[in-house]
Amino acid sequence: MILIEGTSYITFGEGTLTELELAIFKKKQTSPYEYQYDSIHALLFELHMRMQIMKSAKALSRAGVYFAGFERTLCNPSYWHLTDEGRFQLKSGVAPQDAIRDIFTNGGSYGFECSMAVIVVLYHALLQSIDPGQFDLLFADLLLFDWDSNSKLNLIDRTHTEEAVMGDVLYFENPDVEQLLPWWKGENVVLLENDLFYGHGHGLGIASGEEVINVLNKYRIPGSMKSAFLTDRYVHPDFSCFSEYQRPSKERPITARIGDWIHVRKVGYLIN
Repeated sequence: MILIEGTSYITFGEGTLTELELAIFKKKQTSPYEYQYDSIHALLFELHMRMQIMKSAKALSRAGVYFAGFERTLCNPSYWHLTDEGRFQLKSGVAPQDAIRDIFTNGGSYGFECSMAVIVVLYHALLQSIDPGQFDLLFADLLLFDWDSNSKLNLIDRTHTEEAVMGDVLYFENPDVEQLLPWWKGENVVLLENDLFYGHGHGLGIASGEEVINVLNKYRIPGSMKSAFLTDRYVHPDFSCFSEYQRPSKERPITARIGDWIHVRKVGYLIN
């Protein structure tokens, strides 16, 4: 259930939400779990950014970035310093927004593994969702690695994957991975529409959950009967932390509280 200002009675006028945004709203609204928002603005920002996460995932899948383990990580030295741990540290004097965009425009200069890929997706989606100048201020010392090393994204850790919606980051685990092939121990993925997932590397790209599991199962120890599986853990940014930085070009819809109902109508609410 979605709660805003103490009510769960929310209605949107025609065209206020896209088809996919409406699907996310309906799933959260009919959930037995409670999702609280400070305002309609915060809810709309989350729906918008979730759309951007999916667009960024698809864009990265087409960008030509190589899959590489930590020891073979690659980056464009014009924007990033590659640390001994395989992390990308933003170079002095480089705008964070330019460095993130370069990954998508010069993908052939980059190679990283799946956990960094989803972090890149989240940063790019955030850049598309908030004012670029604010993005540069928020991430002036940008460091790219895995989802446990990017606290500035304010990732919220959740369980119960039946509650996951489009734009969430999930993980497939391969418990009996062949020890000589540790990069097949699992796959970080972004949930897309139609129950598809984006997973970087291993030739996966955009695939169904069954396809991800089938690929991982090929790299188990001989004789293993333990299949790869989708874990209960999933994460997403704390969207409310970033909603105040929404791009100035975004116009808020008209909202009206009538009794227990909140009515929302589109008035030039722009979606990039």
